[in-house]
Amino acid sequence: MVPIARKTQESAGHHLHARVPRASPETTAGELLRSLQGRDFDATELICVCDPDGRLLGGLPLGRVISLPAERRLGEAMQQPIAAVRPDEDQERIASIALHHRLEAVPVVDANGFLLGIVPPAALLSILRREHVEDIHRLAGIYRETAQARHALHAPPVRRARDRLPWLLVGLVGSIIATAVMSRFEQALQSQLAIAFFVPGLVYLADAIGTQTEAIAVRGLSLSHSPLAGLLGSELRTGVLIGGVLGSLVFVLVWLGFGEARLALAVALAVLFAGAAATTIGLALPWALAHIGSDPALGGGPLATVIQDVLSLLIYFAVVTLLL
Repeated sequence: MVPIARKTQESAGHHLHARVPRASPETTAGELLRSLQGRDFDATELICVCDPDGRLLGGLPLGRVISLPAERRLGEAMQQPIAAVRPDEDQERIASIALHHRLEAVPVVDANGFLLGIVPPAALLSILRREHVEDIHRLAGIYRETAQARHALHAPPVRRARDRLPWLLVGLVGSIIATAVMSRFEQALQSQLAIAFFVPGLVYLADAIGTQTEAIAVRGLSLSHSPLAGLLGSELRTGVLIGGVLGSLVFVLVWLGFGEARLALAVALAVLFAGAAATTIGLALPWALAHIGSDPALGGGPLATVIQDVLSLLIYFAVVTLLL
């Protein structure tokens, strides 16, 4: 007995069409076309070639079959092996496989290779559109199309204020911490006023890098499904590269503008370290909020900004204290 496909709304089983044309490798193109006449199928875009037991061997598009000589055997013309998915495969991966292998439809097989059906072109287009809209929502800070996200947009003003205020209170606490950090280095600021000139620029750069990382990482996460640890390592290296380039430019500009190499080096190193930290926070924080069931649209921005600002100030004044 062929096992029943496990269906979720984002799995291959949900998009599965079971009544599809099947043929043996020995069937000729003419025989297949004659056998299709007068029969009702869920989808005919892909002809699935199977062995006598029903295991998938290969496949070829119906348009390809029509162009073959009538006496040509399907086993000689089919694509073999053909990429196939399990019924519990995520829909986004199905679309990626179809694009990568240039398939008009994607076969679905069970653990033993028995053909269950196909995901047809209409379903693939629907998947691509859904994932595209989902990615846009996530770029806007809406995690998928959940009821929570829709409620955050359409709830009464009092409810929306109640949902947002706790995170903004966190931001208020963060601003107090940032002020406290600045006050701890009052002596350094008094001894060299130029140190204070670079605080707004450093904080802005860290926030900009973090925001950019969130936008780029959302698209990457939706396509790769890679482990978080690997993504963090890659993003940290990216942050070091970005911070290094910006820091080098800052070093030259500060040195030329103020004529102090040590001050220029301190600001440049702060930009380097703050950039690396911002990319890590920009990737890890929305992921963490989503995985604990909190809406990143409400908490991601304020919390990320607070952490990046405080961390950037700590990095900056730590470097300044060491070098000046």
